[in-house]
Amino acid sequence: MKRIGFLALLVIISASCGTVTFNMSGATVGNASTCQISFFENHADNVNPRLSAMITDELKDKIQSSTSLRLVNSNADVMFEGTITSYSIQPQQITADGRPAMDRLTIAVRVRFNNELDPDKNFDRSFSRFQESASGSITVGSSVENTLIDEILEELMEDIFNAAFASW
Repeated sequence: MKRIGFLALLVIISASCGTVTFNMSGATVGNASTCQISFFENHADNVNPRLSAMITDELKDKIQSSTSLRLVNSNADVMFEGTITSYSIQPQQITADGRPAMDRLTIAVRVRFNNELDPDKNFDRSFSRFQESASGSITVGSSVENTLIDEILEELMEDIFNAAFASW
């Protein structure tokens, strides 16, 4: 009987606290209901022509799958814009005969987040992630490159999302 009373009280309390939205990721969007994500332009020295669209789409997917925010093209409660600042494939280890034994793919982005409803949460910062693979396997357009990009973008989206919405 005490459990039923406690559960009823919990339901009443949570129903009255409708201004904060939580989800399984531990994120909160506060009173925000709309989100604008501008196209991420590529300013890296080495350009992967698909990367701008991939990053923009991945961030949109992350926001839609992890929040109740509605994507809009203007006048949003929260806004993301950014640039790709680095895209590089670098050898990491050299074999005895002087050839690379390991390559590292690194992607870095600069993100500006603006929260119109809570300006204290605004930020302008860089995020960078990398993945490594056996030498010679990271070539432009290869399935290895594509797999590594997918893994890096998943990590970057989690970092960006947490910076914007995680309150822990």
